[in-house]
Amino acid sequence: MRRQDRIRRLTRRHGLSIAAALVVLATATTAIAQMVPALTGPQPPMAVVPAEPLPKWIVDDVRKMRAYPEQPPIIPHSIEGYQLSVNANRCLSCHKREFTQGSGAPMISVTHYMTREGQMLADVSPRRYFCTACHVPQADVAPLVDSDFVDMIDLGVEHAGDE
Repeated sequence: MRRQDRIRRLTRRHGLSIAAALVVLATATTAIAQMVPALTGPQPPMAVVPAEPLPKWIVDDVRKMRAYPEQPPIIPHSIEGYQLSVNANRCLSCHKREFTQGSGAPMISVTHYMTREGQMLADVSPRRYFCTACHVPQADVAPLVDSDFVDMIDLGVEHAGDE
């Protein structure tokens, strides 16, 4: 008898704890849903809407500053009509190590000639062959999500050797 009473008391305590946890979870989920901007498409989801016009590419051949460390450089020129397949890569005709002097294009990084294990290759590594997997042209569009990012230089941080 005593054991059954004890089990009932424990069950009630656990039930109240679980109910309280569910209320907190529901409240937190609602708060997070209100903070995150919607990046979904049309409502209702399968509605037919006219397509937005394609953005205009920035093709002024001016190299852009990178937005964050280790960002792949942005393509500052038009790549419309460039062939990029298993058999051909038009990017390499200017950016490959042996062609940069004649083309004036920046050479691709030496990391593109390395395997995952750090072994140097004579040619571009197969995992770095498809340039547009990382490098993209810049489009003249508004950002999807606002950013309040501030660069370290704008915060007044000086270079280590500038004292």
